[in-house]
Amino acid sequence: MKKKRREDEYLNTMSKDPNNWRGPFYVNRKDPRLVVPKYNPARGYTFNFASPYAYIIIIAVILIMVAASYLK
Repeated sequence: MKKKRREDEYLNTMSKDPNNWRGPFYVNRKDPRLVVPKYNPARGYTFNFASPYAYIIIIAVILIMVAASYLK
């Protein structure tokens, strides 16, 4: 239980580090999370753009939106 709590604290400090942010984008290869809280957690969540899965999800959402617009 304590190990999980320490890991969560470590990951949260990584997302609060300004060196891991490129403008509004979070980029950290060491962070295994796909979705992370924004620098100000009250503003919601964002993708970890160092993860290739973030781009796959974004492309999939765009393709679904384009396909849905053609089906109407």
